Amino acid sequence: MAALDANRVADFVRLGKVRVALFPPMYNKDPVTGELRGWAVDLARALGARLGVKVLHLEYRSPREVLEDLTAGACDVAFLTTDPSRTAQVDFSSPVIQFDYTFLVPPGSSIRSIADADRSGLRIAVVSNHASTLALSRVVKHPELVGTEVPDAAFKLLHNGDADAFASIRPNLLDYSTRLPGSRVLEDRYGASFLALVVPKGHTGWLAHIDEFIEEAKASGLVQRTIERMGWRGVQMAPPGRHN
Repeated sequence: MAALDANRVADFVRLGKVRVALFPPMYNKDPVTGELRGWAVDLARALGARLGVKVLHLEYRSPREVLEDLTAGACDVAFLTTDPSRTAQVDFSSPVIQFDYTFLVPPGSSIRSIADADRSGLRIAVVSNHASTLALSRVVKHPELVGTEVPDAAFKLLHNGDADAFASIRPNLLDYSTRLPGSRVLEDRYGASFLALVVPKGHTGWLAHIDEFIEEAKASGLVQRTIERMGWRGVQMAPPGRHN
């Protein structure tokens, strides 16, 4: 890896630590030792090793709480889905992981592609205000989008025959498909979401170094090995570089 420019990460070096915010399902906890495990934990440790500092994993319940503490200076770095609405609070690194948006369809469905679902009379279960739903509303014009508050409720609509498809991110849909024998997750997609590291506004030195770390982690195979070690289905390493 390239030499570290300590001037750009002087705060980390001086304090000897980097505080990384995590929230479920980015990690799980060993029931005996309490040790945190997961892809985000692995990448955070690699970042700490790159900086030569200790990593403190801070546990949160939701992205909203993470954003609040990042803005307040209570944590230094977090993993979040890239979203233009968040750019007033944080700056995003180049993307790490890509999630496709697609459909889960029930047994016997005639829907084989996204285009097949863009017709009147069809009902697509979605989670209201989710990024996958906002993307879908820009792609399909004719079906009815049936909004729910949580993914389990959207899946229940599909399971009970009250929806013809369920739109979300591929990893979640693959998990739900195991609960409905004969259902299918489409190979097609209608968009994608990217997960990146974020830092508070104004820390361009941190961001420049983190960008280097992310690109090196992708090129070296670290990100791909982390995905494979987890057996994480439906995700892939993001392509090199930025996508904004």
